[in-house]
Amino acid sequence: MSMRYSFGGDEHVFVEVNEEMSLEAFFKSLSITNAVREANIRGVTEICPANASFQIKFDPDVIKPDDMMAELKSLEAAAEKAEARIETRIIEVPVFYQDPWTHETLMRFRERHQDPNSSDIEYAARINGYDTVDSFIEAHSGAPWFVSMVGFVSGLPFLYQMVERQRQIEVPKYLRPRTDTPKQTVGIGGCFGCIYSVRGAGGYQMFGITPMTIFDPTQETNYLSDFMVFFRPGDIVKWKPIDRDEYDATLADVEANRFTPRIHDVTFDLEEYEKDIDGYNAKLMEGLYGN
Repeated sequence: MSMRYSFGGDEHVFVEVNEEMSLEAFFKSLSITNAVREANIRGVTEICPANASFQIKFDPDVIKPDDMMAELKSLEAAAEKAEARIETRIIEVPVFYQDPWTHETLMRFRERHQDPNSSDIEYAARINGYDTVDSFIEAHSGAPWFVSMVGFVSGLPFLYQMVERQRQIEVPKYLRPRTDTPKQTVGIGGCFGCIYSVRGAGGYQMFGITPMTIFDPTQETNYLSDFMVFFRPGDIVKWKPIDRDEYDATLADVEANRFTPRIHDVTFDLEEYEKDIDGYNAKLMEGLYGN
């Protein structure tokens, strides 16, 4: 589809890159928002990239809305030609699947769920064609996930599974949102995974919890001392299933400020990725584990 431009009130231009999320749409959105930043357009006050769209906030006393729209459209052609290649990082995130805290929470909200007689992960496994929860966990954690945006609440990453579309896990959100979700819950809504950065309301299916702090407004966590939000768009996440003992040990390290996430810097090339998705993912993970 061609990009769709619209005004959002007097101070915003919203641009829809594609109706469907894809890595191609993400990279096009990234290219244009980078071009906006580099163009240093007078009046631009905020640039907000999203999964397959972006929004620009501007001061209408400095630049007229129609002129702002024209500036953005002029950058579209250049973005089409931009190389879909970024310097980023792959990060291992430990996950305690089927933990007692998200399980206790999901049991309190069964009347809001599509299947009140099963847990979230049992339901997700069944509707995605997996015979067992273990095979679902293997599929969820076996391939990396791409951070397409960060937001909605502070520090929350939206993650897109890096497999062919027909293999992507998809699970609908709850019929009605919960009023409670444990901090650092790992789950899925639609085709997007997420980690809840804070405790609060939510509608994504809950599969587990990570002991790894991803948002710290005090910046006392050793690996968040430079910035309170851990994730950034373009990051690649590899889930690592852990048991209760490893969860407790890792949480103790996090609380004692001894924990450091396993991270490897990588160059991600969309064209090379699309030639052999599984092979490219394997190479990304080799770098993470030093094989």
